[in-house]
Amino acid sequence: MRTYKLTAFEKTGKLIEEETFTAETDDEAKEKGLALLEEKALTEKTHRLASPAGKLLLFHT
Repeated sequence: MRTYKLTAFEKTGKLIEEETFTAETDDEAKEKGLALLEEKALTEKTHRLASPAGKLLLFHT
């Protein structure tokens, strides 16, 4: 399992949410990240999901 980091921000740059979770693959992490964003109503906020290697899997401004 690999550890991924999801963060969401206000337009001002203020951190709204920061969460880490584990997944087997980048695709599984994308699914989990999107589910977390939808659950917390953050899909339209600035957000990013980074892999352990630093690759951006999800990014929205």
